[in-house]
Amino acid sequence: MTELYGRNDRRWELGPKITAIGGGTGLSTMLRGLKNYTRNLTAVVTVADDGGGSGVLRQDLGMPPPGDIRHCMEALANVEPVMEELLSYRFPKDSGALGGQSFGNLILAALNGISPSFDQAVARMSEVLAITGRVLPVTNENIQLEATFENGSHVVGESRIFQFKKEQDCRIGHVRLLPEHPPALPATLQAIDEADLILLGPGSLYTSVIPNLLVDGVSEAIRRSDALKVYICNIMTQDGETEDMTASDHVAALLAHGGTGLVDVCLCNSAPVRPGLLERYREEDAVPIRVDRDRIEAMGVEVVERPLASETSDYARHSIARLSAAVMELFGERAVRVAPDREWERGAYILEE
Repeated sequence: MTELYGRNDRRWELGPKITAIGGGTGLSTMLRGLKNYTRNLTAVVTVADDGGGSGVLRQDLGMPPPGDIRHCMEALANVEPVMEELLSYRFPKDSGALGGQSFGNLILAALNGISPSFDQAVARMSEVLAITGRVLPVTNENIQLEATFENGSHVVGESRIFQFKKEQDCRIGHVRLLPEHPPALPATLQAIDEADLILLGPGSLYTSVIPNLLVDGVSEAIRRSDALKVYICNIMTQDGETEDMTASDHVAALLAHGGTGLVDVCLCNSAPVRPGLLERYREEDAVPIRVDRDRIEAMGVEVVERPLASETSDYARHSIARLSAAVMELFGERAVRVAPDREWERGAYILEE
């Protein structure tokens, strides 16, 4: 098993600089595991969400959506159990104006009201929660996501894509942000420039990962980096977004939106999904993503398969421990940067058999 490092361990203090880019449940799940290996962790999070409680706050207060950012801060927080429970508490849907809202979202909304900008509100909340590393919105701009489908139709609004795709019954051709090319936070670009390891995903391909690549400067910063760049492929296809798509289709969509040189390695799950879960997902038109290695490697991207699926979850999701261990093993084996004073440079993260 991979050794986990304590907060006073020098290997944790001097661990690799990891920049993880995405949004949704997948990103926060991975962060929970990675924070045990290094304190030098930055999450770059999409702000294209416009549904649920986040969408309500966005519409009522004119602020970027807080949900995905809050999930990441919860994952990296070092707080008492009661505070952790408070952050994730959601008011019952029948409780008036607060119905369905997360208490953590409300805290971030209040901080946004007394802060000069949204990213500074996120920084203040990060201090309150004593998080490991940093959480950064990819941009402070008020953006919307537009999806164009292969039949030429299009829809504006991240929360509307699912139903619209079901009605059109064809694949998403591409997505874009409105307004186009919003400026990235300088801190976001700096985190990418300084990273030893850049991770894309896991998470919804078109609504969590790709929107970050469309923010001005992000894709360019990733492509010019000499860090190891890894795309973590989802375990299952996603109903209303990636039905019938293989792993190579996911990689091709990333490169189409972010450019050649965006990814070095595609990390895929090799563990079988339990039969009971397969039947449930099949009812949602979701199946395990097929890893078509030859097509991926023809794009110049290496394929690495590891058993990443959780054996205990009621959903077909990545195991926190398995995913973080596999990422760190991959980094220990493949990273090319040379830094003699860093523990990771001597292979500290390679798994023992």
